[in-house]
Formats: sequence, structure tokens, C-alpha cells
Amino acid sequence: MRVGIVNDLRLVAEMLRRIVRSQPGWDVAWIASDGIDAVRLCTSDRPDLVLMDLVMPGMDGVEATRRIMKSTPTTILVVTSSVTGNARAVFEAMGHGALDAVTTPSVRPDGTVDGAEALVHKMSLLSRLSSPEATPSPRRAPSLRAEQPPVLVAIGASTGGPGAVAALLASLPPAFPAAIVLVQHVDAQFAPGLADWLAGQCRHPVRIALPGDRLRAGDVLLAAGDEHMVLLPGLTLAYTSEPKECPYRPSVDAFLGSAAPLWPLPAIAVLLTGMGRDGARGLLSCREAGWHTIAQDERTSVLYGMPRAAREIGAAVEVLPLEEIGPSVARRVLDLSHRPGRTGEKELHPR
Repeated sequence: MRVGIVNDLRLVAEMLRRIVRSQPGWDVAWIASDGIDAVRLCTSDRPDLVLMDLVMPGMDGVEATRRIMKSTPTTILVVTSSVTGNARAVFEAMGHGALDAVTTPSVRPDGTVDGAEALVHKMSLLSRLSSPEATPSPRRAPSLRAEQPPVLVAIGASTGGPGAVAALLASLPPAFPAAIVLVQHVDAQFAPGLADWLAGQCRHPVRIALPGDRLRAGDVLLAAGDEHMVLLPGLTLAYTSEPKECPYRPSVDAFLGSAAPLWPLPAIAVLLTGMGRDGARGLLSCREAGWHTIAQDERTSVLYGMPRAAREIGAAVEVLPLEEIGPSVARRVLDLSHRPGRTGEKELHPR
């Protein structure tokens, strides 16, 4: 794996270079001292992974990430002095396509490096996630009806997801009469910050989904990460480590695959920008169960992996640009919420 390092501090850049070269099969492609240099080097010599600092003179890491993902899409890991202290910039960079974030390792007085293991773990994980893999098939559970549940809107996203999800939520009217579930590929440690950031971008309160939660109209619940969130037969949320072989956590397939056979209609599933194929089979399960399904189009996706996979297997009823998804969901939910008999395929797919 060839790694590009972006950091304006020579000592930090050298420390990162040593960490990278300490791993078998890893090497440093180049070192950039600012965002402008990083964009130029990615264009002329695209590496397998970029370690992107955030706070730099000239062009910061957020803008550099945006430009790199627009011109030469590359796997980007944000490496910053404080993930929590720079939370807004971290999620903006993730909104432009950065996959994850980690705190910059530091050198102790005795010369040992603190935080190197966490960095190497993140890099190893991203190198695996960047490779195509077969997504496990979601397991179907027996169907169960509940009395007048709200319209459910399930949204899955990965690379570029924070920005796309924020734009979608911001386009929904206040007092929205649907339960909204968000499954975004993000570490558990970043999930609370992401929930707060999303709430600040829209007119809806966003919080972490807890085990045992029931979905209610007006709720916007975000999967906590590290484990897969699923819907149980009693229509409550739970977390599980299965399927263990799925590297994406939380998995969009795991949630949609569990919810499709259980949730009484009407329901809507949306698959946004992302790398890989997670969510495609789950979206197909939802369509087969009578849900209305939407996939983001290629033009507005930061990475057209997950939506493309859904389109290829016929999982999406609609393929829409990001700016049209929110209004489409809003019109459908408001229409369905005012109908007396809210079940059936014909209501979800009017002719």
C-alpha cells in the first residue's frame, strides 16, 4: 500500500513516515506540507491512502479533501491533533469523502510513540474496505404487524454520507411525521459528535439510537457504530455483532434486511453515496417487501459505489440527484401520513 502524508509540521510528518514504513508492504508515496501540495501530488501520483491533516496554512484539510475527491477520488483518513476538538471540520471532511478520522500519534519523553497502534489499525481497516468484497446476505425474520406505526424512512450512507445526510435532513419540513433511522459507516466514538453536527445542520433533533428504542414519528435516530443495528420482531432496536464477516459497521444491509420483513407499510429506504456494495441487497429486500426505495444518482454522489450496486440489481424504484431526494421523501411521507388506510404496495407505488 502506497501512502500519501499531508502535514505542515516536519516532525509529525516524519513520525507518520516511520509508522507507515514500519508495516510490511506499506511505503510512503510522498509527503505534502499543505493542502495545495496534496491536491497537486494526488493528481500526478495518486496513492492508495492519504493521511490528511486538518489545520494547515494556505489550504486546510477540508478543502483539500473536497478537491481531491472531486478530481482524483482517493481513500482519505483524517489524522488530526484532536478529533473531538476539530469535530466540525472532521465531519465536513467526511462529508466531502474522507472515510474516517484518528488522533495524531504523539511522541512521549522516552521516545515511544503513543497512538501508533490506533493509526495502523485504521489504515489496515481502510485498506480492506477499499477493496471489493461480497456483502453477506441479510437474514430475513418472520413478518409481524404492529398497530398504526409511523411512516418509516431508513437512510444508509458511507463515503460522503455526513454531508449528503445533512442536506437531505435540511430539506425536510419541521415536525416531520415520520420516524427516521440513519445508518452511516462511522466509528462509535464519532457517532455522538456526528449526531450533534447533523442536528446543527437541520431543523430536526438527532440522537444516538439505544437498544430497546421504539421508532416514533419525529425521531431521527443514528446507529451508534462498531456493531450492527437491527430491528427485532417487537419493532424495537437492538445491536448485534452478526454478521461478523461484514467489515462495514454499522451495516446498512444488516438494518434494512432486518426491517424489510418486519415493518408494516408504509416505509421508504434511501441509499446515499458510499464505497462498496453495502446496502444494495438490503434495499432490494425493502423493495420486494413493498417499500418505496430511492438511490442517489452518480452525478451528486461523492463515491458512486453503494447506489450503483443497488441500481445494478434493480433495488431502487427511483434514482435521484441528492437535491431531489429530500423533497421526494417529504411529499411521499406527507401524502401517506394523511391517508386513512396506510398499507399496501399500491399506496407506495401509485400508478
